[in-house]
Amino acid sequence: MRKNLALAEMGVQNPEQIARFAIYMVNHTDILQIVYDRKKGSILPVSKKFKFPQIKKSTIVDSGTRRTEVLYESSNEFRNAVSELDYLMDAREDSHNTGQLIAEEIRALEEDVTSRIDYIKSLVEKI
Repeated sequence: MRKNLALAEMGVQNPEQIARFAIYMVNHTDILQIVYDRKKGSILPVSKKFKFPQIKKSTIVDSGTRRTEVLYESSNEFRNAVSELDYLMDAREDSHNTGQLIAEEIRALEEDVTSRIDYIKSLVEKI
């Protein structure tokens, strides 16, 4: 099982209760909003926001004039948290798809068994 180290460091204690998440940027700050699927009457928050300041980097744009440009990039903590959330959501989706596949197979098996029973009953009636 994959450990959710970045989420644990952020204080997310129940990753299995995460319903969805959203990411956006405001003033060179990455914001991660996690929405939980809580039971009715729970005193725990329905959502939490986490702010990650972007890292400021200077890069040379033109080596002849040595002109530089300031770039901002997401922090490693932010990228790791989003990666773990993507993994959780994909695993949950795979599990859901597997459940649907099993339900369809059971339904098909029930139809086959029913048709075989009907065939056997028709043979018994001929006797």
